[in-house]
Amino acid sequence: MEPDDQDVGNQAGDAQAVDAQAGEVTEGSDSDTRPEPVPEPMPDPVPASNLGGTPISRGRALPRVLAVANQKGGVGKTTTAVNLGACLAELGYRTLVIDLDPQGNASTGLGLDISQVQATMYDVLLHDVPLEDVVEGSSVRNLFVAPANLHLAGAEIELVPAFSREHRLRLAIEPVLADYDFVLIDCPPSLGLLTVNAFTAATEVMVPVQCEFYALEGLRQLSTNVELVRKSLNQSLEISALVLVMYDARTNLAEQVAAEVRSHFGDRVCRTVIPRTVRLSEAPSFGQPIISFDSSSRGALAYRDLAKEVSGGTPERTR
Repeated sequence: MEPDDQDVGNQAGDAQAVDAQAGEVTEGSDSDTRPEPVPEPMPDPVPASNLGGTPISRGRALPRVLAVANQKGGVGKTTTAVNLGACLAELGYRTLVIDLDPQGNASTGLGLDISQVQATMYDVLLHDVPLEDVVEGSSVRNLFVAPANLHLAGAEIELVPAFSREHRLRLAIEPVLADYDFVLIDCPPSLGLLTVNAFTAATEVMVPVQCEFYALEGLRQLSTNVELVRKSLNQSLEISALVLVMYDARTNLAEQVAAEVRSHFGDRVCRTVIPRTVRLSEAPSFGQPIISFDSSSRGALAYRDLAKEVSGGTPERTR
């Protein structure tokens, strides 16, 4: 063997030795597999016994006011508020979606041009404009929306010195409550004054739970805030439902999160699971709920099932 060839051979041997020490094999990579990482334990959420109240599937008298809330952003609150509202309306229930998020996504998701609306939830909360004066119709029969825009972002600060600041939304809803069967409040991704107003006005809290690792992380803080509001502002408030959303059956993690949530919260977790689908993501850009955008899609079928579960067979009111 020539000296150069010997050096190359030594270098190759050294490289194989290093690879062996690192537990990696460079040859036969098609058949070699690395060990899967051991998953960390799931965050410990609040016990179901601390939530109070009864599951959402139990029969409840109409009208019902639900706050759709989770302080984590991007977990499907607006998607759930819009599409659950549309499916309840499709079942024949007069439904009002109140957009309490300054981003106004629930409003645009139902086809409104928020730059053209004359009055919004900002005017209701800060300028005492009657709620009925800001309510707009939608393309879905029986579905109405009280819109929001970026003006609402300043409400957190402007409400601080306001009289009865935590009760502004409740006082606005009371005069029109008899006109609706369901009122769904799309909360902002925070636990500030806007969300406190929603909790004070509602009797139930619905929590969308994303099927990912840190999904349970914020539930303890959310539950603590609900308990504070219940003790001091609204004794009838309860967390009545957790909805598993963005479920991807192809991943083990989604199954693990779903099992963990159900083991902790039992019948508080809705039987219906909302899948992660492209059609659900596309629908808002067309200003339509999923039942209008793609009525036969998996997302539409899932939210229809959720609406039936939420309504619990509650009979429609006779007006």
